[in-house]
Amino acid sequence: INDLQQPQLNPRTSLQRFLRAVSSVQPSSAASLIIKGVGLSVHGHFRVATEKTLFAMPETGIGLFPDVGGGFFLPRLQGKLGLYLALTGFRIKGRDVHQAGIATHFVMSEKIPDLERDLVSLKSPSKEDVADLLNSYHFKCKSDDKFVLAEHMDKINRLFKTNSVEEILQNLKRDASPFALQHLETLKKMSPTSMKITFQQLEEGATKNLSEVLVMEYRLSQACMKGHDFYEGVRAVLIDKDQSPKWKPATLEEVTEEYLKSCFKPLGNKELKL
Repeated sequence: INDLQQPQLNPRTSLQRFLRAVSSVQPSSAASLIIKGVGLSVHGHFRVATEKTLFAMPETGIGLFPDVGGGFFLPRLQGKLGLYLALTGFRIKGRDVHQAGIATHFVMSEKIPDLERDLVSLKSPSKEDVADLLNSYHFKCKSDDKFVLAEHMDKINRLFKTNSVEEILQNLKRDASPFALQHLETLKKMSPTSMKITFQQLEEGATKNLSEVLVMEYRLSQACMKGHDFYEGVRAVLIDKDQSPKWKPATLEEVTEEYLKSCFKPLGNKELKL
């Protein structure tokens, strides 16, 4: 769809529908919900993860980019972790979602009903009251488990601190460690166009507020809708499931600066209004 329409929704009705949908989710499907719902939840002041929480931004593998504000929160994670997650689609779960800085608190899933009850029971709750309650649950679930990427963070910060995606691949190849070579192969499978868009998206998003990022990402969504890779990625990953997308262009070098500039260009009277 080109020029996505912005439907006129009743906020109260839409929220009620969403809450009904969430309330019907069974524990077994809670993990998949976070992937679909990260854009809705990650910008909240409080974000609670459980051992079932699964986080990933796999968009470069389907010819897209980390949308719904990914350009805002990802570059604000520690070091180059956000860029690493955005480009590779690496999955983290449970406590690691909190340790990465994506969630603000970790609570075991069996305690969530108690937490919900205590939150509802707060009288005239302030932000401080909510924080104190969440902290009390969080600290009861503390663990000495190390962050899944802890031993690789120095390498991530060094190899992904570059001026271009091409330099990242060069760094990974030069490093030649098992970790670097594994992710070199991963990046070679991603859409070259998506990776370059994502790199610039996070670079620009680091200095923008959330509203400005959402406007930028709407522009990028329109560019992707007019392009080839998003449709091809969805076909290969979600429809035919052959996992063999044919990206156009097929290499990073073929994705021109002129094309990238056009993706970030204002849309005039079709600009997102917030």
